[in-house]
Amino acid sequence: MNTTETNKMTNYRWVICAMLFLATTVNYMDRQVLSLTWKDFIAPDFHWNDNDYGNITATFSIFYAFISLFAGKFIDWMGTKKGYIWAIVVWSFGACLHAACGWATMQYAGIESMEALRGVEAGTRLALTISTVSVWLFLACRIILATGEAGNFPAAIKVTAEYFPKKDRAYATSIFNAGASVGALAAPLTIPILAEHTSWEMAFIIIGAIGFVWAGAWLFMYSAPAKSPYVNKQELTYIESDKDEAVEEKTTEQADDNGIKLSFLDCFKYRQTWAFIVGKLMTDGVWWFFLFWAPAYFSELGYSTKTTMGQMLIFTLYLIVTILSIYGGYLPKLFVEKKGMHPYAGRMRAMLIFAFFPIFAMFAQPLSSISPWIPAVIIGLAGAGHQAWSANLYSTIGDMFPKSAIATITGIGTMFGGLCSYVINKGSGMLFTYAEEQGEAFSFMSQFVYDANGNLVSEACTGKPAGYMIVFCYCAVAYLIGWVIMKTLVPKYKPITK
Repeated sequence: MNTTETNKMTNYRWVICAMLFLATTVNYMDRQVLSLTWKDFIAPDFHWNDNDYGNITATFSIFYAFISLFAGKFIDWMGTKKGYIWAIVVWSFGACLHAACGWATMQYAGIESMEALRGVEAGTRLALTISTVSVWLFLACRIILATGEAGNFPAAIKVTAEYFPKKDRAYATSIFNAGASVGALAAPLTIPILAEHTSWEMAFIIIGAIGFVWAGAWLFMYSAPAKSPYVNKQELTYIESDKDEAVEEKTTEQADDNGIKLSFLDCFKYRQTWAFIVGKLMTDGVWWFFLFWAPAYFSELGYSTKTTMGQMLIFTLYLIVTILSIYGGYLPKLFVEKKGMHPYAGRMRAMLIFAFFPIFAMFAQPLSSISPWIPAVIIGLAGAGHQAWSANLYSTIGDMFPKSAIATITGIGTMFGGLCSYVINKGSGMLFTYAEEQGEAFSFMSQFVYDANGNLVSEACTGKPAGYMIVFCYCAVAYLIGWVIMKTLVPKYKPITK
């Protein structure tokens, strides 16, 4: 080996970053299997209605939010290597376990085969038993899934801090975080096809099993940089390039915080905390509603996830979200650099602009009869607005709170965001079931439809479409209401000083 080759820096940190990207992709796909299969594959087997599905998604949302408060401490306690393996093994086990829900339901109900299960007459006592038991079984699986999945981002962020100097961490984080978008794009193109050509059970098993493969690879590939046989001296020196600044940085951080240490209860004394809570409480549920209910919505329009058209509609929706949300962080930077605004003021102005994106959501249902591509594009724009809003909302914490309180405030906001997600998913399931039962007796606003002569006319929106219309209207105004309340609570930049 010559001297040039010996002195050349290795780039193993990017291999680790690629592993984080894959883990995040799998994380996102595992939670999407149910939303892409329940309406067209699972519900007919277990006699589910929208309320049943709403209960399942709501439970996942609130449990994920609750566990997120403790996931970071668990990863710190277990260590990066073991903690990440535990997280992905638990969520992969939970994902695969969904496949056993049918068998367990059959055993409880005394039914010998899936064919007999599907043949049970709707509305009978046995059908009610099947529905109730299967919902509880899926709830248990979703809780296990949420418990493991909550550890992904704390573990990934910790690994990034270990393997990258500070100047590269934001870039590395953006790369592994892109796994969420890639997972959202890959899910509608793979999961329904697996369910159609094998079974919905195999879709859970195959997607879930990927996590076990990742865990096996992580076991052999990951070591702390200083102990890794794949990291040479030059790369280790680069990774630890800002290590010498630690003492100076600590001193600076203490100066920035003015010695402030906020307890959990102290945080609730400040308007800034409540501004962040409102931002999360009003809007997080909107994103989770789109995530969990969009496939079912397009199925209601006649484009199920079994069809190529249904899959492409979901793919297009998330493609729009992925592309547009990337630029969410550039707008406040533009205001700061070009307009000379304070970073907080620039962020709030950018959030106001992004708050207008979801307004288009109120037109999704009225225009859906013209073309299904219209609601796909509209929901995509609303989702992109949310992602851009969310990125800037998180940044407002660093603007006003001491570094010692950032993690605590983030956890509080995540919890309240989970409550919003719980309410909107639970409420949507109940609303859609009720609206469907009421039929034309339940109406809200109007929509465009084609009459017998092929002319586009306006008529009352009734039944389940009216239910969707109500939820879409909330999604449309939630961000503007949230922004106004936030601005009222904290009208201008005001950092916590005591």
